[in-house]
Amino acid sequence: MTNIEKLDMFCYQCSWTVNGVACTVKGVCGKVPTVARLQDNLLFAIKGITAYLYHARELGYTDPEVDAFLSEAFYSTLTNVNFDPEKFVALALKAGMMNIKTMKLLKTAHIEKYGEPEPTKVRTWTVKGKGIIVTGHGLKALEELLKQTEGTGINVYTHSELLPAHGYPGLKKYPHLVGNLGKAWHDQRQLFAKYPVAILGTSNCVLIPQESYKDRMFTTGTTGLPGVKHIDGYDFTPVIEKAKSLPDLEDEPEGQYLTTGYSKSVILSLAEKIKSFVESGKIKHFFLVGGCDVPIKKSQYYREFVEKLPKETVVLTLACGKFRINDLNLGDIDGIPRLIDLGQCNDSIVAIELVEALANLFSVGINELPLTLVLTWMEQKAVAILWSLLALGIRGIYVGPILPAWVNEDILKVLQSQYDLRLISEPEEDIKNILRV
Repeated sequence: MTNIEKLDMFCYQCSWTVNGVACTVKGVCGKVPTVARLQDNLLFAIKGITAYLYHARELGYTDPEVDAFLSEAFYSTLTNVNFDPEKFVALALKAGMMNIKTMKLLKTAHIEKYGEPEPTKVRTWTVKGKGIIVTGHGLKALEELLKQTEGTGINVYTHSELLPAHGYPGLKKYPHLVGNLGKAWHDQRQLFAKYPVAILGTSNCVLIPQESYKDRMFTTGTTGLPGVKHIDGYDFTPVIEKAKSLPDLEDEPEGQYLTTGYSKSVILSLAEKIKSFVESGKIKHFFLVGGCDVPIKKSQYYREFVEKLPKETVVLTLACGKFRINDLNLGDIDGIPRLIDLGQCNDSIVAIELVEALANLFSVGINELPLTLVLTWMEQKAVAILWSLLALGIRGIYVGPILPAWVNEDILKVLQSQYDLRLISEPEEDIKNILRV
C-alpha cells in the first residue's frame, strides 16, 4: 500500500454522496475530502498552464500535446469521473511537465518576437508628462500600446509583473517606455489612486478598482472589471485619449533603479567563472527566492531571509515575490551580481534550465547542487510551477508563508514524505539548516 492510499480521504459512511449528490466539495462531516482537494490542486495547475498558453497563442505559438492534456485534465475533475487519488497525483505531475513545455513555448515566442533579454536598469519614479501604467503579463498588449503611443508625448510605465519587459530589446527600444511604478500586484489600489494617469490591465492580477480611478482604467484580453471599459483587440485609442485628457505627471525626485533582464544566455556566459568560484569557495550556495507575493505580515520573512544570507551566496529571484527583495543592494562577488532578477513567473523556465545547466557543469544531480529553492505562496501559476519542479525530481523546496487552501494534513504528509517539501520557519533557523552552520 502506498502512502497516498493510507490517507483518510473516503467518506465511506455516506458512500461519497449527500442527498444523492456526489460529494466533491464538502461531506456531511464538514470536512473537505482529500480527493476534492487534489482536484482543486489540479485545477489550479491547469489555470496556471492556460495563462501561459494564452499569451503564447497571442504571439501565434501553440502545442497540440499541451492542448490534449488540458482536455484530459479538465475532464478528470468532473463529478463522478475519477475518485482515484493516485490518478490525481499522477495528473499533477503530468501537469508539471506540460507546464514546462508551455513555459518553453512562451519563452521561445517572447525571444523570437522581442529578442533575448539583457540586463537593464529600470527607473522607478515618474517623469514630467502624460502617462499610462500597464499592469499584468501581456507583452503583446504592451507592444501594441507602445506602437500606438509613439510620438504622442505620452510616457508608458510598467507595473508589477511587466517589469521584465524592460529587458527585451524589442520593447525597450521605445524611448517612451520610461520606467516601472509600484511593486507587487496588491499595491494597485494605492498606486493607481496616487498617479493621475490612464491604466491598462492586460492579464490576471487586476483588482476591483477604487472609484477614484475607475473611469481612467481599462482592461483588455481576458481581463474584466465592473464599471471599467473593456477593449477587444489591440486598438488602445480610448486609453490614449484618456491619458491625453489627464494632468501631466511631475518629475519626482530621482529614486532607485531596479535591474532586470538576466536571461539564460547572459548567466551561462559566466559558467566557467561561476564554476571556479564555487570550487574555490567564493560562492558557497545559490538560492532561488521568489514566487507569488501575498500581502500578509508573514511575507516579510523573505526579505529578512535574504538580508541575513552570508556574502558568499547568490540569490536568483523571479515573479512578483521578487518585489520583496529586488531593491536590496547585495553587491557582487568579483563581478557576479549577488541578486539576479530572472523575470516574471513564466520565466521560471529560465531558472529550471539554469539549474539543469549547472548540474551538467558540475557533473552532479540537481539535488547535489549547492542550491535551495525558497518559494512564496501557491497561487494558480505557482501550483503549476511547483509540480514542474517536483516532476523534475527537485527536492528540499521550502514554501510559505502559509499553506495553500488545497493542502490538508494528509496531502502535506505526502508532499513532505515523498517530495521532501519543507515549510519555512524563522529566517535564521532555515539558513542554519540549509547551510549547516
